[in-house]
Amino acid sequence: MEAAKTLNFAQVRVAGDRVYVDGLVVDDECAVRLVKEAEDPSSLVTDAIEIGARVLDREQTAANTEFVKAEFERAARDLDKEFVERARVVADRLDKKVDEVFGDENGHVTQLLSRHFGDESSGAVQNRVKALLAEAQVQIREDLRKQFSAEDGNNPLAAFQSAIVRQMKQQAELQAEHLRVMNERITELRSEKEKLEELEAERERGTAKGRSYEEAVHDALDRIATPQGDDCDAVGDLKESTGKKGDVVVHIGACDGPTRGRIVFEAKNARLSRPKALEELDGALRERNADYAVLVVPDEDRVPAKMLSLREYNGDKLIVAFDPEDGHPLALELAYKLARARVLMSRSDDTELDIGALHDIVERALQSFEEVRRIKQQLTGAKTQIDKAGEIVEALAERVKAHLREIDELVESDAA
Repeated sequence: MEAAKTLNFAQVRVAGDRVYVDGLVVDDECAVRLVKEAEDPSSLVTDAIEIGARVLDREQTAANTEFVKAEFERAARDLDKEFVERARVVADRLDKKVDEVFGDENGHVTQLLSRHFGDESSGAVQNRVKALLAEAQVQIREDLRKQFSAEDGNNPLAAFQSAIVRQMKQQAELQAEHLRVMNERITELRSEKEKLEELEAERERGTAKGRSYEEAVHDALDRIATPQGDDCDAVGDLKESTGKKGDVVVHIGACDGPTRGRIVFEAKNARLSRPKALEELDGALRERNADYAVLVVPDEDRVPAKMLSLREYNGDKLIVAFDPEDGHPLALELAYKLARARVLMSRSDDTELDIGALHDIVERALQSFEEVRRIKQQLTGAKTQIDKAGEIVEALAERVKAHLREIDELVESDAA
């Protein structure tokens, strides 16, 4: 007879927040092994049930999540399709409305903008604003004109205008006094200038009558030579030796006895180069058999290039500037005395001549003449500056007259 088979009878019930299990048999190999090895089988079985319950709960939750996710994706696809369709319909309707409102020609907004802001519309905003501004500008200008032309306390510039008018009158009177003094000075300067012009005209008339520069040089030299006992001859038209170079020849001491030397003077109106000037003087020395040669020119500007007035060259040549209208011919007389002294010093056998003293006097005379020439140059520069000052005064006078006219106009308009 077979052994009786054990029937598994288990009862599971829940009471409150607890689970009661009766007669439960577990055949799981892993569970049996763990219970055998556990020190407290009841605690192990309890932990296994609790852990398994949590795992089952998570699995069920994950299954529910996947289901919900699938449902949401399906609903989203349906919603997206529906949204695209509705968006297309709305876009079509919106395009039509935009064309109706903002169309290039017939749009409501375009027509409104054209009516309110178009240049051709008289009712346009900018045209109306422009008209209002023009009217306001005219009114403001008129109000300002009335306010600033008033003489009462409403005019904020009344006191300022009065002060300016008084100041301008004082300045005008002061400038008028300065102009009066300067005009007097200008009148004096003009008188001096007219005298100079008259002298120049007289000089030109003398030249027109045939009085040449060579003749003027001869006359001046003759006046210098005669008190020295020297003889002065005009030889410009006389040929001597090989030619006619040299215009005046002075014979030193010839009025009292035998000549003690000869000086030749060459008068030139044109400006020569240095080589040409030396050539002329050498020719004059040779052709007139002279001991010393002097080149005479009308002014400093016609002294030969790279040469200086009253400076000796080669020990027997000299350049001097002589203006016949320049009163006393001081430079010409100094050149004459220097040339005469050089000739006499070269004749050292003359026992009556103190060579050392003569040399010292000549040097002092040259130094003094340099001072004279420097002062004359300064006077010439001062005259030029005075002429310029006169021109400036004339310009200032015109400006003052213009200011006076402005004052009169301002006073007249204020009185009106």
